[in-house]
Amino acid sequence: MKLDYSEAELVLFKKLAAASQKLGVESYIIGGYVRDKIIGRNTKDIDVVCVGDGIALAEETAKQFGKSVKVNIFKTYGTAQIKFDETEIEFVGARKESYHTDSRNPSVEAGTLQDDQLRRDFTINALGISLNENDFGTVNDPFDGVGDIERKLIKTPLEPEKTFIDDPLRMMRAIRFAAQLQFRIEENTLQAIAANANRIKIITKERVTEELNKILLSKKPSVGFELLYKTGLLEIIFPQMVALAGAEFVDGYGHKDNFYHTLQVVDNIAKTTDDLWLRWAAVLHDIAKPATKKMEDGHGWTFHGHEAVGGRMVPKIFTQLKLPQNEKMKFVRKMVEMHLRPISLTKEDITDSAIRRLLFDAGEDIDSLMKLCDADITSKNKQKVKRFLENFELVRKRCIEVEERDNVRNWQPPITGEIIMETFSLQPSKEVGIIKDAIRNAILDGEITGDFEAAHAFMLLKGKEILN
Repeated sequence: MKLDYSEAELVLFKKLAAASQKLGVESYIIGGYVRDKIIGRNTKDIDVVCVGDGIALAEETAKQFGKSVKVNIFKTYGTAQIKFDETEIEFVGARKESYHTDSRNPSVEAGTLQDDQLRRDFTINALGISLNENDFGTVNDPFDGVGDIERKLIKTPLEPEKTFIDDPLRMMRAIRFAAQLQFRIEENTLQAIAANANRIKIITKERVTEELNKILLSKKPSVGFELLYKTGLLEIIFPQMVALAGAEFVDGYGHKDNFYHTLQVVDNIAKTTDDLWLRWAAVLHDIAKPATKKMEDGHGWTFHGHEAVGGRMVPKIFTQLKLPQNEKMKFVRKMVEMHLRPISLTKEDITDSAIRRLLFDAGEDIDSLMKLCDADITSKNKQKVKRFLENFELVRKRCIEVEERDNVRNWQPPITGEIIMETFSLQPSKEVGIIKDAIRNAILDGEITGDFEAAHAFMLLKGKEILN
């Protein structure tokens, strides 16, 4: 089988081929680039395997491009990399591997092209494009990977049990590819993932979370999360999310399955943003519902305060998953804590004060918060969804009106803590915070105007009241 190559691809391939011929080695483009070429996905990463010294091939290829191309060598792994325009090319010698059951780090030795293809994770990733003179540009396909692409199927070249015992991260990769490509995992392969799920424990949290992030960034993340759930992997790597699963009915009162509700919210947000952290906020927005669930007589199930409890859970979950403890985490926590605020405003006459408070507390993240709230409107009742969305649109319009008039998003109260301390000869203390909050609330509630003079006069009155 031969593919259609662009002029730019042929220029690149011929330079790789010339370098291979100069060294007298067979070489092939292999893996994801070939798969994506057949599928029609754009990719800027090329893996080149040669039956010989991959580092030497990288150095010779760099010479073909000229002095401007530098070679990055990774001797520990026997690999090298060059960058040409926006394309990254990685070189490695063909190898075969053997594993021990307590480690995913293989014993490696030089091998043939067939050895190298056998060690690949899935048939769709074992495809090669020949760079050799006798069959240049021909696709090498030992495991019918092209057929599996046509069937939209993910399966392993070897027995799946061996593939996953050798390298348990491949279980996550199978699910990630299913989510990214909208492919189905072959039944034996899926069963082997479930049977070996416990092996994921030997993989570092960082590597697991890297795959989790890729699943979350896919077009329809629910595909990946549902597979993680059904195979038992999610229980091991993220038990708090599994705790959301299940609906409970008591005395005629029931609540929805919050796991599947969360998946729907994540899919909804994926339609509007590629922001990984806003997608994480969608995953975690109801994470505290199991901890706050309560049956109230005559009322049914309640989850009072789940947004505040969920906010407190965010740093712990980020630590557990080795996600960053920085502004990204703070953003996700803020979204979780605030996700009910805009929706609650659809249930009452919206005052300017309530809108100002929302805009002030959300600040620059108001647009992200609105996207999350839009995504959180889920129901099988289409009329109910329509009504919620219409009400929510009214909140959005009021936010725009109030923001245009009052400029609240970037507003800061005119009286600082330093001014309060200097005026009343105070050290940093609870009283300073009380006075400062009172001034802010008075302005947001429209009791006083937001200029310095009005705020200063209010400060003197409030300080006298609190400090006497």
